[in-house]
Amino acid sequence: MKSKVVRQNVVFVLAMILTTIYLFWRLFFTLPLHDGVWNVVAGVLLLVAETVTIATTFDLFLQRIRMKRFHLELPEIAAEDYPDVDVLIATHNEEIDLLYKTVSACTFMDYPDKHKVHIFVCDDGNRPEVAEMAAGLGVGYIGLENNTEAKSGNYNNALKHTGSALFATFDTDMIPRHDFLMKTVPYFLLPEYVKEDGVWRRREPDEMDGDTAIGLVQTPQSFYNPDLFQFNLYAEHIVPNEQDFFSRQVNVMRNTSNSVAYTGSNAVLSRKAMEDIGGFPLNTITEDFETSLRMQQLGYTTYASDEVVSSGLSTTTIPAMIKQRTRWARGIIQSMQNAHPFRRGKLSVTGKISYLGTFLYWWSFANRLIFILAPILFALFDFRIVVAGIEPLLLIWLPAYAFYAGAMRYLSGDMRNQRWSQVIDTILMPYLIVPVLLETLHIHQRTFHVTEKSRENTSSKRGSSLLLAVPNAALLLLTVAALVRFMWGKYGWEVFYGSIIIFWLAYNMVSLIYALFFMLGRPAYRRSERFPADEAVSDQRGRRAIRSENG
Repeated sequence: MKSKVVRQNVVFVLAMILTTIYLFWRLFFTLPLHDGVWNVVAGVLLLVAETVTIATTFDLFLQRIRMKRFHLELPEIAAEDYPDVDVLIATHNEEIDLLYKTVSACTFMDYPDKHKVHIFVCDDGNRPEVAEMAAGLGVGYIGLENNTEAKSGNYNNALKHTGSALFATFDTDMIPRHDFLMKTVPYFLLPEYVKEDGVWRRREPDEMDGDTAIGLVQTPQSFYNPDLFQFNLYAEHIVPNEQDFFSRQVNVMRNTSNSVAYTGSNAVLSRKAMEDIGGFPLNTITEDFETSLRMQQLGYTTYASDEVVSSGLSTTTIPAMIKQRTRWARGIIQSMQNAHPFRRGKLSVTGKISYLGTFLYWWSFANRLIFILAPILFALFDFRIVVAGIEPLLLIWLPAYAFYAGAMRYLSGDMRNQRWSQVIDTILMPYLIVPVLLETLHIHQRTFHVTEKSRENTSSKRGSSLLLAVPNAALLLLTVAALVRFMWGKYGWEVFYGSIIIFWLAYNMVSLIYALFFMLGRPAYRRSERFPADEAVSDQRGRRAIRSENG
């Protein structure tokens, strides 16, 4: 295991060295400075896109190298030390059946003294049927009329009606496992406990850790249905859920810089920390992201665990997914503009770099468009974007690319690979470039829309999904035309000397084909999910049968 970690770190370091050399070579030796203004513009845009992409992954490489040093061990604490905790389930207009599953699951969560767990349905729809359901399950109900502040207003209202030192938040569809509280609450007592000789004990009053205050503990977002990328591309058993890479890798790595993102659900928060930041932020459509940022600016520790202890429902239609991602993009940029992470608060240098990487991530979709257009401009429209022969490309670009690809494989493990990331970025790219640009220019979206999770009318929305395929279809036609024109009449060494362009055109073409197949969609015939399960069963005569898989 140790040798594997060393090997990974060596690959990360070599990838950073070789790609840095590559970028310097690109800057000083490959720009088309004498080939006209449009060639220069195209060449500079490509170099900027490469630099931004590589710089953001450098931050991830360094976080991965340092990750183990920032792992917090879950302490074993005495039963009487477990504090009171409020469980807040936010709902707006979601189906009662969906909400029922979450509320019911919350009532089964383990805790040493279950009288200390106070469950509340926070309904800003103020629906009588929701109040009736809550009463039937024996949980509290906090209704709210005329809420103008979306989810923040709902939770801020709930905090006024509750008083526990800690509170957990759940979205309507996010179902906790029975051990959710046992896997999260003890972290908040780390300043009061210490481990000696393998045994946890409570600190004496003069031993208390006054420098550590846990603001929130975020658990991974996990989903019990295939996401649209898995479902539409028939890849449920081939690739993990698309959000696993962020929830179970990137957010956990951000422990190294105390820049963990609160994702709004399946998390536990400190009431004092929330009061210190003035409650849930209002002037943003991603109040969760800004909440964690403001806690970090006040010096609170935010921690992301890597153990899945809840599962929710992923978006089920392409328009809903695009609307969700647009809200994330615009909201995160809004929150950073509100909180000014680069010049306010107690964020470390590494924390500020992480937030710079967060901002630049949303520009990766514009970078993806540039990477697709660059070889098209060269092969189809005779732009000279990079001035380089085949020899320096093989000597400088190829080793850098090979080690960079290897480092990306180590970075994402079995959660994501570079090819799959580029397929996802290609699918989303046409719909995020303009919103990111508008938010960066302070042209804001202020309206919050609840993400649709229902499978109803999925088939009726297929036509609109096909219209959404038009941008990628156009790029695919241009790529095919560029490949045909570039290869026409070439033989032998001519093909070899043009191999880099051929490679990138073919590489991009594969991603664009995936994007088209994704938009074609796949009919969803079930309104409810089915799960394979191994269960011990017995027949009517009392004999135990073999273990069987039931869907």
